[in-house]
Formats: sequence, C-alpha cells, structure tokens
Amino acid sequence: MTAPAQSVPAAHTNSLLFREAFRGHPAGLAVITATGPTGPIGLTASSVSSVSADPPALVFSLSGRTTAPLLAAADTVLVHLMDAGQADTVRLFATPGSPRFTEDLEWRFLPTGEPLLHHSAWALRCSITDRVEVGSSRVVIASVLDIQGEASGHGPLVYHDRTYHRLSEGSSLAG
Repeated sequence: MTAPAQSVPAAHTNSLLFREAFRGHPAGLAVITATGPTGPIGLTASSVSSVSADPPALVFSLSGRTTAPLLAAADTVLVHLMDAGQADTVRLFATPGSPRFTEDLEWRFLPTGEPLLHHSAWALRCSITDRVEVGSSRVVIASVLDIQGEASGHGPLVYHDRTYHRLSEGSSLAG
C-alpha cells in the first residue's frame, strides 16, 4: 500500500516544497544569449517551451538580479537548444559570475548583433514580444525570426533532480 501524497493548500505552499515538486519534473536545457549594454550576456535556462508552430513562438522565464534583467530588456535573443555534447557550456552559463564569452568558448556575433555559440544543436533567433512579471521571475514571450542548426546525434540534455542527464534511444519506453 502506498502512502497518500502530501497535500498542502496553495495559500500555505512554500517555495521549498514547490522546488521539491519540480525536482522530479525533467526539463530540456537552453542557453539564452543577447547583447547587453556592455557586451555579450547569457545564461542557462530550463524553462524554454514552444508556444506556437505557426507562426513560430516560444516562451521562457528568467530569474536573478544580474544577467536575467538584461536579457529580459533585450529586443532580440538567441535561444540555443543544447544537446548532451554541450554539457560543459550549459554548466558554464549556469554558474553565476563565471567568465562566459572568452577565447576558450567558440562563439561569434551574428550580423544582427546577437552572440552565437558554435556547436549548439539549434539556435533560434527571436524577437521579444512580451514580458510579464510573475513573482520573482519574468516570463518572456518571443517570436522566432530565424532557425539554424541540425540534429547532432548526441541526444538531448535534460535537467532532472538537480543533475544533467543524457537521453538516448535506450531510455525510451516501449509502447
């Protein structure tokens, strides 16, 4: 017999229990880049999701006090959908204060001004169309302007239970 699930009324839910609930919910990983007031900026996000295929649009959320407000204020961003071959880059952009756009990282500015990370599976150049403040985060809605890249064969990189994981053909469920 299984114990009943813990239930807490929404008015009494705390952020620790909320985070614990989402530890079991895997999410794909992306690195979002833009050009800020003093140069290239970027961070790792696990909140990117498609909203519409026609016209193509996506949504992501940002939290934090340093890079997130600068990204949210940008007119355009590049959303790099990362695969398991880019785990080191994802870690770099997830570490606050880490030097990101250095000689060691292969990247360049696009003619439109956004920083493009080489070797990302897909890069979606987006125009931000809406920003909504929700609690301690900003939800950003963006129209996709351009898409470049191709499937790399490395398999998706996901974040689950505070750890990076690679999905592979062997991880699929039969059925």
